[in-house]
Amino acid sequence: MGEIDIIAGNGRYLAFVEVKLRKNGRFGAACEAVTPSKQRKLRLTAQIYLSGHPTDLQPRFDVAEVYAPRGAHTEQPDIYYIENAF
Repeated sequence: MGEIDIIAGNGRYLAFVEVKLRKNGRFGAACEAVTPSKQRKLRLTAQIYLSGHPTDLQPRFDVAEVYAPRGAHTEQPDIYYIENAF
């Protein structure tokens, strides 16, 4: 149905994390690629996941923006983490 990049719990939340990698922000922020259509797909995929993995943790949708100017050769990429992004 779909894929979720990272699913992680921290004791209070179960975060479904979409990771967006870009060389730079010249054409807009990486988080802008998480369109309403993509958000719907992520929510549906999370519902399917939760139906098979019940939890008492509060679900949350986060976005991780990774800016790596040299791609895989970038030693220290800039990472911005947006909790409860949508």
